[in-house]
Amino acid sequence: MDSIKNQIKNLEQEIIDLRRDFHMYPELGFQEFKSAEKVEAYLQNLGFKTNRVAKTGVTALLDSGKQGPCLMLRADMDALPVTEENKVSYKSKNDGIMHACGHDAHMAMLLVAAKVLKKNRSSFQGTIKFVFQPNEEIAGAVKMIEEGVLENPKVDAAMAIHIWSLIPSGRVSITPGVVMGGLDVFKMKIKGRGGHTGYPYEAIDPVITAADIIQNVQTIQTREMDAQKPVIIMFGRINGGKKANIIPEQVELEGTIRFLHAVERDSQNNPTKKFIRICKSICETHQCTCNIEIEHENIPLINDENMVALAKNTAANVFGTPDIIDHARYIAGEDFSEFSSIVPGVLIFLGCADGEKFTDYPHHNPKFNIDEDVLTKGVELHVKTALNYLNK
Repeated sequence: MDSIKNQIKNLEQEIIDLRRDFHMYPELGFQEFKSAEKVEAYLQNLGFKTNRVAKTGVTALLDSGKQGPCLMLRADMDALPVTEENKVSYKSKNDGIMHACGHDAHMAMLLVAAKVLKKNRSSFQGTIKFVFQPNEEIAGAVKMIEEGVLENPKVDAAMAIHIWSLIPSGRVSITPGVVMGGLDVFKMKIKGRGGHTGYPYEAIDPVITAADIIQNVQTIQTREMDAQKPVIIMFGRINGGKKANIIPEQVELEGTIRFLHAVERDSQNNPTKKFIRICKSICETHQCTCNIEIEHENIPLINDENMVALAKNTAANVFGTPDIIDHARYIAGEDFSEFSSIVPGVLIFLGCADGEKFTDYPHHNPKFNIDEDVLTKGVELHVKTALNYLNK
């Protein structure tokens, strides 16, 4: 396997160039047209036949010609509606859009991994399905699954790598069980009766109702949930009123509910059901009505124990055992969870934080950037884990 490391090392500049090109031309979810074309062109130049899935998603198969399982390697493609503040030569050229979550690196690493694995196709048995997924930020995986990405051939296991700025460069986290949170997004309209702020008793005030809701739903975390099952309820948008002396007819609230444990949608222990119950009760108390829309974006991401064991053994070779973190769990969402809920899967966090290189800003921050020295390690982890799985 040392030859694998050398092959990847010789491709280091190619990985960096790919990542920077994707970074300069970011695209939002289901709008990754140029990115998809670049992915297709790279794979086709290697001799792969590519297929489109979910409009801008791209897949390709590497068949060893020998009977064996099918492993899916996945990279996400979409960027975020963020205006980049980094002063780098490869700064985003698309106004208001930025790769602020590392998906540019994910594409680059998987493309080069495909190149190396194709060169070494005689050293494994079975099939590798390369999947470049659109719209991860808003659960694009579901669309790919609906269009059959896990079939023809049937996928037996899945793996993905996520660049992570909360972990130092040169370290990697591979954890069994729940590693990323579920995510529900809510939109709420609270309707009252407008009036004059000098005569509030003649109106029904949706503003104070909204304030009461914002305060009271926080008790779900501290009073209604097991402390070992974290829940975060955040309000990201409040809109209501047009003038200081007018009580508005309506206030709109939007936000997210995140939970780091598996939940049943219909269970009364579901934090979203508790949220709806409290909101409706408060509105009734204040004589308001409310309409609540819930969008179920992500389910919790659960890493399969056997896939974790395989990936950890591989990572020990790539990184060294002391550099593996076993306990990293994050309440942010990741829709690789949709794949890993159907087939055994593992999501690996690849550390990219280096304060001296200013790559320790959080994800989704306008100054987010990555330590490009870790890219070859990510490719090596893709390649060696695939070979170990297909030859186990």
